[in-house]
Amino acid sequence: MITVSEIKIFPVAGAGRLKAYATIVFNDSFIVRDLKIIEGHKGLFLSMPSRKRKDGTFRDIVHPLNSEMRQMIETSVVNEYNTVITSGTYQTVSEEY
Repeated sequence: MITVSEIKIFPVAGAGRLKAYATIVFNDSFIVRDLKIIEGHKGLFLSMPSRKRKDGTFRDIVHPLNSEMRQMIETSVVNEYNTVITSGTYQTVSEEY
């Protein structure tokens, strides 16, 4: 069973739709960095870490293989983001993080 061990949120100041970067740890043994929390037309969503290809397109470096895992990750990270923002005890990072 996969469990979320830790989530760290790094809010971004003045970056438009980009609200924060996030790091998530699974089962105290696998870490994913550079997730992006984005403000979309229907609310917050999570963007997976990606790399720019030679043709100018982007490709995810890591991503869930099914919708259940994607939903679990997105819900966990967005909930933690809302908790951090509500607490008011965070420091923002630059968009270049």
